[in-house]
Amino acid sequence: MESGATSELAALKTKLRATWIAGDFGEIARFYSDQAADFIKRLDLKPGMKVLDVACGTGNLALPAARTGASVTGVDIAPNSVEQARQNAKAEGLNAQFDEGDAEALPYADASFDAVVTMFGAMFAPRPEVVAAELKRVCRPGGLIAMANWTPGGFIGRMFKTTAAHFPLPAGMKSPVLWGVEDTVRERFGEGISKLETRLQNIHWAFPFSPAEVVEHFRLYYGPTQKAFGALDANAQAALRKDLEELWAANNQASDGTTVVDGEYLEVIAQRA
Repeated sequence: MESGATSELAALKTKLRATWIAGDFGEIARFYSDQAADFIKRLDLKPGMKVLDVACGTGNLALPAARTGASVTGVDIAPNSVEQARQNAKAEGLNAQFDEGDAEALPYADASFDAVVTMFGAMFAPRPEVVAAELKRVCRPGGLIAMANWTPGGFIGRMFKTTAAHFPLPAGMKSPVLWGVEDTVRERFGEGISKLETRLQNIHWAFPFSPAEVVEHFRLYYGPTQKAFGALDANAQAALRKDLEELWAANNQASDGTTVVDGEYLEVIAQRA
């Protein structure tokens, strides 16, 4: 029985890795890099602190953390994102290390870091209880664990729900946006945390093109959206595109041909016991 479950998990991991390698996440991340820097600023990191960015993507948190003088490591499942993060750090002359690795099996010793951070990253790993245990394990006692997780009722949460109506999550996957529910986060971290605070924040998305073009941008560059479209036939693709375009248009705050939408997320700040 267990070997069957193990092979199912391995297959799921392979699928998820392929999803995040698809597209070009840097083309999504750049639209909120300034707000990722604001997230880091609120953490008040100090020079010399050892910081781990889990599911770091192209370095949206790692780079501003490195600018504070912290000693930064980023880890991500997608090798193309890791390579982009390295190039981005190099371009700025920042000292940061980037590794390929899994949020559910972090390749670091216990209590290695003063701060462990993740923005719209670790929330997508398939086993949340394992992720919570790993974030705690690599953080030193008294250290900081900080997450930014999309909420179910926020715009991006609704975008995921719209997509899932046409292309459901893989079997065995809990909804990633449950990480955006405070009670669930408290339950997942459980023991080993001395303090946990949450606050609702917004990513203010501003795209210099129309809602229809935003949907196309996500189809081209955002792995999960690209994979969803790729799995559907022409009619089903058209239906998904229509629903996503309507969602973006209905929430668009701009009236000049561009697209401006607020995406709510839960900011989680925990202290390791």
